[in-house]
Amino acid sequence: MMKQKLSLYFVMGSVDCTKDPLAVLDEAIEGGITMFQFREKGKGALTGIEKYRLAEKLLERCLAHNIPFIVNDDVDLALALQADGVHVGQEDEAAERVRDRIGDHKYLGVSVHNLNEVKKAIAVRADYVGLGPIFPTVSKDDAKQACGLTMIEHIRAHEKHVPLVAIGGITEQTSKQVIEAGADGIAVISAICRAKHICEQTKRLYEIVMRTKQKGDR
Repeated sequence: MMKQKLSLYFVMGSVDCTKDPLAVLDEAIEGGITMFQFREKGKGALTGIEKYRLAEKLLERCLAHNIPFIVNDDVDLALALQADGVHVGQEDEAAERVRDRIGDHKYLGVSVHNLNEVKKAIAVRADYVGLGPIFPTVSKDDAKQACGLTMIEHIRAHEKHVPLVAIGGITEQTSKQVIEAGADGIAVISAICRAKHICEQTKRLYEIVMRTKQKGDR
């Protein structure tokens, strides 16, 4: 179930958008995203009540289409909204503490960069791991060095069953090889946010991912 939800994971905040974030999400939903993460970080990011109000409106859209709504690195906001889960990075609040705070009925996603971090995420009962950046990315100011497709293959050789979504510089042109390497899905920011025609671009990404997964009997 989780592996299917991760197929086309859209990550977005207001700073990523060149137009109304609500309109961006509407088009992405129409295009076929399977999961959404509200990531309000970076220069000019909303805070306080403005952040809450945007998150609330985005959540309403996800609820209407049965799309899991995940909050990035803000457990208080996730709990206040009754969001579906929380995603944390290695430098954010400790995943073990987040799991204790949100309970076992909410999703916990953890950003990882190597096999050791994957094993630690599994130990704290993470529902999925986000591996990356796979390729160089401009969407995150704090992005680490790209780990490449070989890291997906390496992790899959040791942890065959952990739900794994790949993130970082993934485009329409590279999404197929990411899935072929062993990822259950792709997480994208720019590939959707910066598209001229968001709905059409999202549809193409969805079709590539699902077609590649079907070929691999996944």
